[in-house]
Amino acid sequence: MRVLLLSLGIALTVASCSNQEVAPAAAPVAWDTVSGVSKGTLLRLDSAHATPWLSARPLDIWLPSTYNGKRKHAVLYMYDAQMLFDSKVTWNHQEWRVDEILDSLITSKAILPTIVVGLHNGGMMRNFEYFPQKPFNALKSAFSDSTMADIALRYGSDSTFPVRSDLYLQYMVEGVKPLVDSSFAVYTDKGATAVAGSSMGGLMSMYAIGEYPDVFGTALCMSTHWPGGFSPNEEIPNAFQAYVAEYIRPERVGKIYFDYGTETLDGMYEPFQNAVNEVLLDNGFVSEENWTTQKFPGAAHDEKSWAKRLHVPLTFAFAKQR
Repeated sequence: MRVLLLSLGIALTVASCSNQEVAPAAAPVAWDTVSGVSKGTLLRLDSAHATPWLSARPLDIWLPSTYNGKRKHAVLYMYDAQMLFDSKVTWNHQEWRVDEILDSLITSKAILPTIVVGLHNGGMMRNFEYFPQKPFNALKSAFSDSTMADIALRYGSDSTFPVRSDLYLQYMVEGVKPLVDSSFAVYTDKGATAVAGSSMGGLMSMYAIGEYPDVFGTALCMSTHWPGGFSPNEEIPNAFQAYVAEYIRPERVGKIYFDYGTETLDGMYEPFQNAVNEVLLDNGFVSEENWTTQKFPGAAHDEKSWAKRLHVPLTFAFAKQR
């Protein structure tokens, strides 16, 4: 089934000539309804919207079962859209179960009614799109070159790609957000706008609120991949800590959430996260108010683990009702 939604923010304009000609209205945005969700409705826009910022990719919008186009909703931007809703189409047959978890929280009135903007990654370009640009630029070139070559090999590529995280954020802020704000019944202020992701997506969530604190009011960073690459190192975590010290400050940003497990890849995160926690305290954040870090013993670095605790960051972001 095909759904047509007219961009609500586009008005007819009147020409200044004497006969008051009315300019033609903009064409409606065409969304496809996608199967595979248990709760609510999943819409998808084709890849044309992604240019000129990124390579071609679709955009997903999830609407809760209570959405009727009248009441305004908060907006949650989530990275790795391919993994959020349907385990039948994911590479590891796992999913975040975003539709079931979020719909349950909304219907029980535990959180503000919220829609999800699912941001697709670029496949083998994922880590290059999700590696925060300013910390990357602070690394010595020989070290960063070898790190990126190792990342590329892990993704099955013999060549590296340019780091495009700044372009990715520009795509979100200049391309996606205006489209979402004009097409759906949503609050547009930062207080009702959050960004979330895990692993490299956790890094990007931190980077998004650091670069665009007037757009994103809350960052939800799960299993944040502080090492940056696949080899133990100090250079990349140190670059991220320096970025947090300069940009993730309570006078600049709203709220920020971090967590980590203790198994598989998550087992290496605790010392890096503890160092970041110290930076946040030095910057003036207050635990359990505008910042929290949670440890989940036994949790691994996978979608099943993130799904089990997803209600925690969602409640941190959207518990306050309007």
